[in-house]
Amino acid sequence: MTTTPIDTAHAAMEAAPDDDAARLRFYERLADAELFLMLTREPQGDDISPEVFEVQDSAFVLGFDLEERLSGFAGRAVPYVALSGRALARMLAGQGIGLALNIEVAPSSILLPPQALEWLSQTLDHAPSQGEARPQSLHAPTGLPEALLQALDAKLAMTAGLARKAYLARVTYEGGGQGHLLGITGAVAGAEGALAQAINEALVFSGLEAGALDVAFLTDSDPLTAQLAGVALRFDLPEPETPGRVERLAPGSDPDKPPILR
Repeated sequence: MTTTPIDTAHAAMEAAPDDDAARLRFYERLADAELFLMLTREPQGDDISPEVFEVQDSAFVLGFDLEERLSGFAGRAVPYVALSGRALARMLAGQGIGLALNIEVAPSSILLPPQALEWLSQTLDHAPSQGEARPQSLHAPTGLPEALLQALDAKLAMTAGLARKAYLARVTYEGGGQGHLLGITGAVAGAEGALAQAINEALVFSGLEAGALDVAFLTDSDPLTAQLAGVALRFDLPEPETPGRVERLAPGSDPDKPPILR
């Protein structure tokens, strides 16, 4: 039986019900996952009609993190749409509808109430703030939780083709302020917002306060890049996927444009 990242995160959350970090990791995996949502009919453009069922006076849609789990639950061919967990959360936010995730077909079977999806949508919409400061000195990173380093590594691994490298260092700014700086090089024009949001989510789902990590977009020739390369922890971002891959234009493909619930 296939074990998915959601299965692993769900098991950790169930094993430590009072551990906020485990619960945050589960919701992060949910947001990042591709989910297969059961429909009552084939999608009509951006309009979708999810299958909804009632449990104790609450409404839930049916979502699965593997196609075979969807087909195993349905026992027959059914219409469905694939969309990210973040798109699904945004679609259901404010609708009073929860998510029945992997119900009856996986160890991660769980009913997520509408309030949980509302919280997830609001958390994902929390945007990083902007500011200006001039670094005075850079040092090797220290004192950062392992959970944050793992979250950064996972998030950056999902940004294939958006940038080349990221350098994490401890920084002292002119004026005496201190913190940690993530310098990103080779960012594709227009990708800065998506990269900053991904890093902000790594912070949020690690349970750290917003602003605990500063982000700067640099060129390879920037003097600061050379300084970072000498002391920082380096992340090599994945190469872009090979040309010729057919882009999937389906409801939920654009995280900024969730499908319309009918």
